[in-house]
Amino acid sequence: MAKKIVITSGKGGVGKTTTVANLGINIAQKGKRVCMIDADLGLNNLDMVLGLENLIVYDLSDCVEGRCRPKQALIQCRNCKNAYLLPSVHSFVKNDVSERFKELIDGLSTCFDYILIDCPAGVGEEFRRAVYLADEAIVVTTPHLFALRDADKVLANLRSLKMENVALVVNRVRGDLVVCGNMISPEEIEETLKCKLLGVIPDDDFVFLCSAGDIPPESQSYKAFKILANNLLGGKNKIYSYSKDYVGFWGSIRRGLKKTL
Repeated sequence: MAKKIVITSGKGGVGKTTTVANLGINIAQKGKRVCMIDADLGLNNLDMVLGLENLIVYDLSDCVEGRCRPKQALIQCRNCKNAYLLPSVHSFVKNDVSERFKELIDGLSTCFDYILIDCPAGVGEEFRRAVYLADEAIVVTTPHLFALRDADKVLANLRSLKMENVALVVNRVRGDLVVCGNMISPEEIEETLKCKLLGVIPDDDFVFLCSAGDIPPESQSYKAFKILANNLLGGKNKIYSYSKDYVGFWGSIRRGLKKTL
């Protein structure tokens, strides 16, 4: 049976969907069968982050409402044979889909090792529906006060829903700003939100420029997502060293150059 993990955030724009896609690809590259499900029914774009938007025939709503079998809607990722997407391009018109949605996920769990559910941001009804499907949760945030406030609200809701295994990913971390004291560190965020830090993803242009799975291996974000996947799979506690390039003499030069860009 698959491990079902909902990946959510307090607000949009913090990189939740990007985290789902790149984490899913990295887990699959380690030999695990992964299904990524776009449960963000209003602002669904997981297919675009994975570069699969032109391959969609059926989607999540077709499966839940009986117009196709789940196998017909699944799309294999082009750059990773173990990774699949169950897209969502149409919104549900009915409200009574939670049980059918759960039956669909439970059926898929027999075919995969991991199911990653891309949850809508916020704490509305669709958030609760997505959380209802999962065994664990990952909350994605950025080191900005407004994002942290919203993440705290999401964590409070997850606790009220009795979600016991919850972890935190801090995205778009600027090591130069952390070293200078101009950005709160991921470790401080972990302590403030009282939630285990699972991974740190640095601010990296390649995440914006490349589809998930196409990020160059030499890039910072590639290394960070690889560490994140290892932590999730192996129960490890290694955190990407986001500040190592910005300490010491040469680090001060890099920080100065960063300010001029």
